Amino acid sequence: MPLYKVIHFSPSIKVLIWKITEPFDELFSQVLLKEKTLGRLQSMKSEVHQRAFLSVRKLLQEAGHNDLQLHYDEFGKPHLENETHISITHSFDFSAIILSDENVGIDIELRREKVMLIAEKFVDESEFRFLDKEKKDDYVSRLTVIWGVKEAIFKIRNEKGISFKDHIFVAPFEMTEKKAKALLTFGNLNIEFDICFEEIEDYTLVYAFQKGNQ
Repeated sequence: MPLYKVIHFSPSIKVLIWKITEPFDELFSQVLLKEKTLGRLQSMKSEVHQRAFLSVRKLLQEAGHNDLQLHYDEFGKPHLENETHISITHSFDFSAIILSDENVGIDIELRREKVMLIAEKFVDESEFRFLDKEKKDDYVSRLTVIWGVKEAIFKIRNEKGISFKDHIFVAPFEMTEKKAKALLTFGNLNIEFDICFEEIEDYTLVYAFQKGNQ
């Protein structure tokens, strides 16, 4: 299908979302890929991953960029040649990118009850205090937001040794407000982040904005 949604936060911050319904051949025929990217694509064993990978290139083109301008550093973080900050995410039926002149991170997650089974691995004790396990749907929704926040922040900092549970903390938030605050405490770093999130069909999309220029 065409571009699912575009969100304009400001003249310099834009989110583009794609719902992946096209077959591989259709997506492949519509994107420009450099040789290194083609090699990565061909090495993928799952067609689901291949289609997601190609849909991200479709989003780049929708935003006026292309795969030739995209490169990854030694830590796997994506960069654009024109120094616009970019973050990329995909999960099953959706992919998304965020473009900004500031350091940003994005994550999309399918909301599943499975997240309850792994909550102890990424949720801090202070975060559990504002979660209510008795309200299962709300509990799953909030856990998915917290997971997405920590993924998005890790994409911004991308530093070895950062623990979701021990170093990234999400402040209490209301689902209806679609906003939150978070803090990364790691080594000598104490960095605050503004968070926005929204639910799209069965998925939760989260974007994080680093405050300051640390």
